[in-house]
Amino acid sequence: MEKTAKIKTKERDTIIQALRAGVVPRIGQQHIQVGRLREVETLNRDIDLIIDGGASLRFIIGDYGAGKTFFLFLIRSIALQKKLVTIHADLTPDRRLQASGGQARNLYSELVKNMSTRSKPDGNALHSVVERFISEAMNEARKTGSDVDAIIHEKMQSLKEMIGGYDFAEVLVQYWKGYDSGNDRLMSDAIRWLRGEFTTRTDARIALGVRSIVDDAQFYDQLKLMARFVRLAGYSGLLVNLDEMVNLYKISNSRSRDANYEQILRILNDCLQGTAEGLGYLFGGTPEFVTDYRRGLYSYEALQSRLRENTFAADGLEDMSGPVIRLSSLSPEDMYVLLSNLLEVYRSDTKVILDFPEQAIPSFLEHCFGKIGESYFRTPRSTIRPFLDLLAMLEQHPEIPWNVHLGSCRIEEDQTPELAKIDEPDEDEDSLVTFKI
Repeated sequence: MEKTAKIKTKERDTIIQALRAGVVPRIGQQHIQVGRLREVETLNRDIDLIIDGGASLRFIIGDYGAGKTFFLFLIRSIALQKKLVTIHADLTPDRRLQASGGQARNLYSELVKNMSTRSKPDGNALHSVVERFISEAMNEARKTGSDVDAIIHEKMQSLKEMIGGYDFAEVLVQYWKGYDSGNDRLMSDAIRWLRGEFTTRTDARIALGVRSIVDDAQFYDQLKLMARFVRLAGYSGLLVNLDEMVNLYKISNSRSRDANYEQILRILNDCLQGTAEGLGYLFGGTPEFVTDYRRGLYSYEALQSRLRENTFAADGLEDMSGPVIRLSSLSPEDMYVLLSNLLEVYRSDTKVILDFPEQAIPSFLEHCFGKIGESYFRTPRSTIRPFLDLLAMLEQHPEIPWNVHLGSCRIEEDQTPELAKIDEPDEDEDSLVTFKI
């Protein structure tokens, strides 16, 4: 097996701790990624399209435990290496694409809080992006002999032409004034506005002299403004990563659910028609989120027609050109490579001594197959967690051979959350369906 690149201690510990807890590591995905080469190549081309000023939208669809979130973070890491700015968030009952009670603003604030760049991959990068914009303007002013204020106002003209762009531009001007005068409070207020943290227009007007705030109605327009802004700051574009889209499927009120689907339609149309620039979307969800004719995206006729899959993609053939990408199952060979990579990651700490040869991995996979059948490679999480648990026991109890530990190793199939019985609410209700595991 080809050896992976040198693994940093922070990456090693993050990978092991996250995967043992059943969550996706925020860093180091490149050390364990296997399979899905066509999917990665397709998303790589989408990133290049964004860099060229285009727009892209993809639905990453897979069953629970199939690796959707891992795949989304892998693409995010590729985007960061190509100088894109990324923002990411999970949808929840309190975070939606469209709402009237602050849920869309909450989603926007969470997205911007998680803003990342290549130099700040762990989030909270908005301040750095704004600082880079200011630095670019100052450098240009020095080269041309112009006034910094004039350069900034000139750059802001393209923003002012967009919906909500005048106040967005004015907030950036206020940041520059605070930067130039040493007014930290003014700079902080500007960042708060850009993060969507102002809740009243009165407070925004007093602090910054602007008449609007980021609210539910401005959610999507604000993302387009942010995409334009990061390009002005010298980055290649903006990638928006939204996971747990099934939370829209859970909305029991049909009008509220359709309003969110209409927002998706608006985003999809802008991307397909070329209206958006330097902007990409990745939506992670389960199959029923898309194909359920009663509650999924297919229940919204306009989306159904745009998302329908190629009828010629049958008998094992895949079409990667459409907006919906279904994550294929890992092959048994992929699972072998994955566990080999995990073993190498675990051993990258030179202090760790494990009596577990790579040749023993097939025995572990046979054990998994005997317990849960083919699910062991359809839902990798159900195999990864016990494998790392086994390595942890071997590290702590080296006197017990690996095959003895393996005999007592419990492998359980990931259980797909089932939809509880739905009591349809009154028309004015906007509750959420509860799920149970």
